[in-house]
Amino acid sequence: MKSRSLKVIVFSLLLIVSFSVKSQDFQGKAYYFSKSTMELGKWGARLSAQQKKQVQERLKNRLEKTYILTFNKEESYFKEDEKLDAMSGATDSWGKNFTPGPQYKNVKENTLIQEQEFYGKKFLIKDALQKLEWVMGDETKMIGDYTCFKAVTVIPESELNWWSFSWDKLRNQEKNKDSEKTEGNETSNETDINEIPMTQIVAWYSPQIPVSQGPLEYWGLPGLILEVSVGNTTMLCSKVILNPKEKAKLEAPDKGEVVTKKEYQTIIMEKMREFRDNRGRRRS
Repeated sequence: MKSRSLKVIVFSLLLIVSFSVKSQDFQGKAYYFSKSTMELGKWGARLSAQQKKQVQERLKNRLEKTYILTFNKEESYFKEDEKLDAMSGATDSWGKNFTPGPQYKNVKENTLIQEQEFYGKKFLIKDALQKLEWVMGDETKMIGDYTCFKAVTVIPESELNWWSFSWDKLRNQEKNKDSEKTEGNETSNETDINEIPMTQIVAWYSPQIPVSQGPLEYWGLPGLILEVSVGNTTMLCSKVILNPKEKAKLEAPDKGEVVTKKEYQTIIMEKMREFRDNRGRRRS
């Protein structure tokens, strides 16, 4: 009990001595490094250690990325800090089909606007912010110069990385549809809810930077999220600049066909199903 009370006192002191964000022109910039591990599955089991290493090196541009989050009290703009490929001298244009595009969040208006490109066509996704019911704990750690507190939440797996596509997603979607046809509508709502795959999100936030912002769609904590781990990916803040001399204008993306997240997912699923069917017809 004493430990919990001490944590609360420390938390309150951090808020008191934290940077003031009352000024309308307050702004900050956070740099994140994202690293993912790749599951090679049954195919990978047949590879030697050297071959696995070579595959990891080839995909390094997609497994390790850097991002920049520009934020103020109410808004944020998140984008990838694109780097040239050391071998080809070009950016990973094909990979853009499966990675998050520039993203604007407005926590006051509960708005998400994200630009996405899918095989040359641009979309503008407009939707509400992801609902995140955080459970805040007492555990702390230092990230750079900032004291961070741990928070955990869970979301449906289908809502994670909604901009991305994999053949597994398509196969699972079709499998679920077949199951629904077989079972009919007899399954109760309670059973359906229990069967929804959930993903845990672990975040570390600092009340020393008291803005309800974070990378990607993560937000809603009483401090900037400096680290977040989801599945096989961890995103860590490497540098924070508060009130830079040169202020950036936070503007939402405005190019592309306007759709919701659900509509976008439907579009890319249908398109990939079309690719698969056309490929099958060419082989027959």
